[in-house]
Amino acid sequence: MTMKNKDIYISYWLLLITFFVALMIFVGGLTRLTDSGLSITRWDLISGILPPLSLSDWEKSFSLYKQIPEYKLINLSMTLEQFKTIYWWEYIHRLLGRFVGLFYLIPLSYITFKKVIKKNSLISLYIILILIFVQGFIGWYMVKSGLTERTDVSHYRLSLHLTLAFVIFILLLWNYFKYKNQKTLIRNKKLPSYLLIFFTFCILVQISIGAFVSGLDAGQIYQSWPLMNHGYFPDDSSPKDLFSMKAFDTPSIVQFVHRNVAYFIILLFSFIAIIIFRNKDFIYLRSAVLLVFIFLFLQTLLGILTVLSGAQIIIASMHQIGSIFLITTSLILVFKNSRIN
Repeated sequence: MTMKNKDIYISYWLLLITFFVALMIFVGGLTRLTDSGLSITRWDLISGILPPLSLSDWEKSFSLYKQIPEYKLINLSMTLEQFKTIYWWEYIHRLLGRFVGLFYLIPLSYITFKKVIKKNSLISLYIILILIFVQGFIGWYMVKSGLTERTDVSHYRLSLHLTLAFVIFILLLWNYFKYKNQKTLIRNKKLPSYLLIFFTFCILVQISIGAFVSGLDAGQIYQSWPLMNHGYFPDDSSPKDLFSMKAFDTPSIVQFVHRNVAYFIILLFSFIAIIIFRNKDFIYLRSAVLLVFIFLFLQTLLGILTVLSGAQIIIASMHQIGSIFLITTSLILVFKNSRIN
């Protein structure tokens, strides 16, 4: 097998894993939107692979759910059939996590044993493996926060869980780009890398804040845009609260921050796009910047519609999918610029 063929096969493997991580992010978002995340109250890594197979198994799982505050305080009238619906969302999410872990570990072990690639190149792949395992622990750490006194998971842990998922997604996609395209272009000038990296970082921060919005159900208040009811700042808080310790525990302030980080990202992107289209030296980035523009526009529109609809589940889920496409296109932009010498 030639080195080129090896790189192609590795790139296909990384692309497939990247797709499943994206699918996990999507299903995880729906699990949150349908309030399904606490339906499985135990972390059975091996035995949990199989769902309940009999009526008695379902009743046992339901009885465990009945012991937590979410059921006692919110879902006391829930039937077994309704429980099955939320159970399946969480089960699919966890099953995908197991699949990603195994489908990443087994080929990586083979690549290591057969010495398909150099040791230096393996480091980044093993970092991803470690993060995948850590992500599993953080997922359970998040679920645990809603099993005792709370009726929902901690929005801080939810944000950490989602942010790490996107970090894994970014690292997988970047490695895919590297193995798929190793050509280096010769140009007289390239755009400063820090500018595009900072833009991508801002999107990741916005995704993290979006998890706070979701965790606090902050998208269901102030269903107006561009103002928050009748003012720029939410009327149930004061501007000084923005700099207090309780800022990220206050739904209205979290929604305010999420809106304004979006405005900053749009301004930053406009600045980058103007530089690229005004300078012929950056013509190699124009197609990528147009892709970012399309998905940034769609993501902004979906964000506004999510607010106006009170986080209606279909629109909100589309908004979450949009974040995957936006981070992907921004990474394409960064990668294209990194190929220049």
